[in-house]
Amino acid sequence: MRPWMIVLIVITVILIAVVVVLYFLGKRAQKKQNEQQAMLEANKQTVSMLIIDKKRMKLKDAGLPQVVLDQVPKLMRGSKLPIIKAKVGPQIASLICEEKIFDNVPVKKEVKAVISGIYVLDVKGLHGKQIQPATPAKKKGRFKRALEMAQEKAGAKPLK
Repeated sequence: MRPWMIVLIVITVILIAVVVVLYFLGKRAQKKQNEQQAMLEANKQTVSMLIIDKKRMKLKDAGLPQVVLDQVPKLMRGSKLPIIKAKVGPQIASLICEEKIFDNVPVKKEVKAVISGIYVLDVKGLHGKQIQPATPAKKKGRFKRALEMAQEKAGAKPLK
């Protein structure tokens, strides 16, 4: 056998081993996620709350209880999460929001939210209406701005 064939066989065996390990780790992570999702669904409740503020911030700066910070893996402590500061009943609480609804959460409004512990799963308006995100005006590119300026100077009607 030639030396390059031995190297090729060793690399192939290593790649196959890595793929098998990643498959089983992914399967385990999927199982864990399904269990956590089932637990969130079992403990969810609807509450009325006033959203004071929302932003993406590091976990240690969010004002969450120390028990929560101790349970988070060390690698995740530096990552930014969507945090909502809300008045739930008489107390103000910091809650972790689900990523996919974070943009739909209105600020300075009273909403009905589905929560599970300190995790916000869903947000609806006070009367059950689904809240639509405010779509920001799309920024114009350089070419569009230059074209509009040229049309204004020429006195022509601008294109839309």
